[in-house]
Amino acid sequence: MQPAHQILKTTFGYNEFRHNQADIIQSLLDGQDAFTLMPTGGGKSLCYQIPALVRDGVGVVISPLIALMQDQVNALRQLGIQAAFLNSTLDQASQQQIEQSLLDGALDLIYIAPERLMTERMLSLLDQTRVALFAIDEAHCVSQWGHDFRKEYQQLSILHERYPDVPRIALTATADRRTRAEIITQLNLQQATVFLNSFDRPNIHYAVSEGQNAKEQLWRFIQREHPQDAGIIYCLSRKKTESIARWLAGKGRLALPYHAGLPSEVRQRHQERFLREEGVIIVATIAFGMGIDKPDVRFVAHLNLPKSIEAYYQETGRAGRDGEPANAWMAYGLQDVITLRQMMQEGDANEQFKRIALQKLEAMLGLCELISCRRQALLAYFDETLAAPCGNCDNCTRPPRTWDGSVAAQKALSTIYRTNQRFGVNYIIDVLVGKDDERIRKNRHDQISTYGIGDEHTGAEWRSIFRQLIAQGYLSVDVDGYGALKLTEKCRPLLRGEQRLELRKMARPEKIKKEKRAQKQQELRTIDTPLFEALRALRLSLAQEQGVPPYVIFHDTTLAEMARTRPATPDAMRYISGVGEQKLKHYGRQFLQEIAKHPLPELLDNHLSDTINETLALHQQGKDAEAIAQQRGLKPATIYIHLAEAVAAGCLSARDALPLDDAQYAEIVNAIELLGTEEDGSLKSLYEALDEQYDYGVLRCLLAGCQINP
Repeated sequence: MQPAHQILKTTFGYNEFRHNQADIIQSLLDGQDAFTLMPTGGGKSLCYQIPALVRDGVGVVISPLIALMQDQVNALRQLGIQAAFLNSTLDQASQQQIEQSLLDGALDLIYIAPERLMTERMLSLLDQTRVALFAIDEAHCVSQWGHDFRKEYQQLSILHERYPDVPRIALTATADRRTRAEIITQLNLQQATVFLNSFDRPNIHYAVSEGQNAKEQLWRFIQREHPQDAGIIYCLSRKKTESIARWLAGKGRLALPYHAGLPSEVRQRHQERFLREEGVIIVATIAFGMGIDKPDVRFVAHLNLPKSIEAYYQETGRAGRDGEPANAWMAYGLQDVITLRQMMQEGDANEQFKRIALQKLEAMLGLCELISCRRQALLAYFDETLAAPCGNCDNCTRPPRTWDGSVAAQKALSTIYRTNQRFGVNYIIDVLVGKDDERIRKNRHDQISTYGIGDEHTGAEWRSIFRQLIAQGYLSVDVDGYGALKLTEKCRPLLRGEQRLELRKMARPEKIKKEKRAQKQQELRTIDTPLFEALRALRLSLAQEQGVPPYVIFHDTTLAEMARTRPATPDAMRYISGVGEQKLKHYGRQFLQEIAKHPLPELLDNHLSDTINETLALHQQGKDAEAIAQQRGLKPATIYIHLAEAVAAGCLSARDALPLDDAQYAEIVNAIELLGTEEDGSLKSLYEALDEQYDYGVLRCLLAGCQINP
């Protein structure tokens, strides 16, 4: 493994492997097959890139999307690795040049779509080439039950038959037990070592909102959490992606639509802008996203219900690949449920497929209507146990209020029964609230016992009740009957009063709070932010010159570490995570020059903690303890402790740190000397001797000053 560790450090700029990377790499180096399930952002690519560099020959990566190939190859070339891709974007001369490089053994890695790989021409080329390994990326595409099924993936078992001595690795971030079994069977990986890492993405905050006024809810969420950040918004229809993108653009955000119906050049242009520009929002159908390697997507939002938990996990996983805090936000309503069920029932798939698809939708509904920790339920779906609630989902941070909905449910179910299970949600609600309606009178439903029995709830509240009854399986939707609600067998005990039903209360909309700074900047000290922004500007300029996305040069996390540590030499920069030898050679001088333009003020060039220096930086701006406490969301007493430590370290004089006049200052110093407090450090006796008129924090600062200047 020594060569692998050396490549990790010198080429990729990382000090140690994560998750099961080392064991996976060792398996491939030993010539064994591997099946790897690792969360998005967990470092799957290194699992095959490093063995391909260590073993003789070229690593052949089967990738389903052009965007993924281009991203990976751009990033590898930045590291000095000989990588290329073969796909339809290349002209004939370029393809021939790459094929010749393959035959000459001049490539370390080549990326190929499964459709091209399966051609006899491509296989014959590989027959003449020394292959180090085959990496089958996004392996869940092999599963007919999956959300990204590609039939060409099912033909990849030929690799084992044709190249029995070449190790293979199949990788995915999303696969339940059924999908994992199918991947192993379809790809003939029964002898492979299986590596299952945790599905947990602890940096992502999960939240689900009711679908009332979803657009306005979305805008409040973006304004509150991500006023300047890049994000992805998923919609069910092409039309909706375009209308939402126009609406966001009208509100001042750079938002671009993406769906399969747009011309390919428009899709390509929008994707490139998303990858290369800051703060772009893509509004897309599920046609967008797989393989997108942009690390700083700060949020993924859904304006419609995904078809399955696998799809939801895959799509939300595109947020926060850099490990920094990110949000997965969704608004869904009753119509989403009805629409998806209709789409599934009316499709031309066989009955078994429809049944499994409906089961997956039911699981997704269950996740949405949950009143306990969402992350625990999400992980449980993938057969993983989280021992305690996560503290980072909406149900943990803002526990939903619940109420006994048994009587309301009985009213709803009874009304459906008394109207012969022939009508949809809106009609049933009109009957329940006693609406004066010609259609109701014509059907004589104003004469039934439940007419007007539910006027204690608003229409919106009833829609929430019906959505939960459908989600929990008490009602079904008859797609052949134009959305008519039907009673299920499960509802009998509830109707008879033998069962109690707890429902979620409708949540009130949140008000837009003061805009947040981007989360990545919140993690920096105030004094480091100007340097961080200067480094980002330099990175953007270099990226534009080379025609690559900025993150291909350095991730934000790498720039943030540069801003915090301010390396002054190439040797010091070499220790920053994400800076390998090739990038140090290409960019080290320019970034070191930029860092040198932002020296730390003398006051902050110390060994105190980051939080104390944050306080000192604000103090240097002329703010007093009260103002600093308010800005930082801390108590004034905490700020005085910071100032006292700075005084004790000799960074600050007590006289400068405190809002005291000469008389007050002298009074406290005299009391300290008379009581001998500088010797025993007792604040209580000093506080009482001064008639309790000075805050403990003020006394602590002055005492620190007297102790270093007796």
